[in-house]
Amino acid sequence: QVQLVESGGGLVQAGGSLTLSCAASGNIFSINDMAWYRQAPGKQRELVAGITRGGRTNYADSVEGRFTISRDNARNLVYLQTNSLQPEDTAVYYCNAAISRGGTYSLYWGQGTQVSVSS
Repeated sequence: QVQLVESGGGLVQAGGSLTLSCAASGNIFSINDMAWYRQAPGKQRELVAGITRGGRTNYADSVEGRFTISRDNARNLVYLQTNSLQPEDTAVYYCNAAISRGGTYSLYWGQGTQVSVSS
């Protein structure tokens, strides 16, 4: 079994910051790409940021310069530092990872953590 568990969400005022964490656990042989997605009410889930095992990153235009994704390969962790939060960043944030249990890679999702930004 493999599990992704997010933490760190909450309610903040506009301009504030939050650090989201996602821990992968279980029968893990290797983790390739990891990413953060978000889904606001009534909208489709969208990619926020991604990071390769080697540390190459990519960001949605809407968060470029405000959010930073990072990972700890030894501890199977991925982080999302969110700064200068705005009400439009309000969403459920999901962790995603490509994980091998010894064979091919499969995509796994966490249960999500709510981020709410008040104006």
